[in-house]
Amino acid sequence: MIVTYRDRAKYMSQSVAKIAEVVEENKEKAVEEIVQEKAVDPSSTLTFEEYRSYQGESGVKYELYKGKLITMSAATVLHIKICEFLAYKLQRYLAEHNLNLVVKTGLGVRTKEDSSRIPDVVVCTQSLLEKAAARGGSGILDLDETPLLVVEVVSEDRRADYVIKRAEYELANVPEYLIFDPAKNKQRVRALSFQQGEESYTQIDYLPGQEISSVVFPDLILSVDEMLNPPLVEELIKEEQTRLQKTERLAAKLREMGVDPDFV
Repeated sequence: MIVTYRDRAKYMSQSVAKIAEVVEENKEKAVEEIVQEKAVDPSSTLTFEEYRSYQGESGVKYELYKGKLITMSAATVLHIKICEFLAYKLQRYLAEHNLNLVVKTGLGVRTKEDSSRIPDVVVCTQSLLEKAAARGGSGILDLDETPLLVVEVVSEDRRADYVIKRAEYELANVPEYLIFDPAKNKQRVRALSFQQGEESYTQIDYLPGQEISSVVFPDLILSVDEMLNPPLVEELIKEEQTRLQKTERLAAKLREMGVDPDFV
């Protein structure tokens, strides 16, 4: 086979073009990796104020621990159901007792100068929530804005919920910290609270078949079984609406009969 000068030139031109294409592709990948690394640099240290205004990857939540960003893992469906059901129960308890408190998910709680957590559920006063809302950046209760109750549903990092966060919430003087653990063969609810006159948390574990007793809300009745295997809140709301509609229809019939339903 005879290779002419024109053939060699054509081959070299194609090779150069291919090399240039590969270089450009790798350069784009390198730039993308640098951008991603800059978005969440695990080696960087943030102040609390930097964390409060930090804008990370869309849809990802970060906690701050000793100045380092901690990426929060995505919640399981069971995790979400437990949080929603607990919030539902607490909201109705507060309404029934006419308490000026709020129940929130996603609200941050600063625990140290360089640490801030995002509990699964937080109960605080309305005034504290308004103070957090008035500031710029993420919604976080500051060191002097202590919530009444924080709740964590145990996730992949069990040590963080049972050990590290316990120490942080205790140091921050949070009156009560509840840990809901739905893991198979480890199901329990751990209640940590300041008993009267005590300066450290008292620990009580509630197991399946038992009812949880809250120091902050003593009249609140929560079943371990129901909390760790909760119903859908949407179904509960539908049932409420059905009962309300029946009550309204009955009241309308009584009025037609000349009877005041308020005195029945």
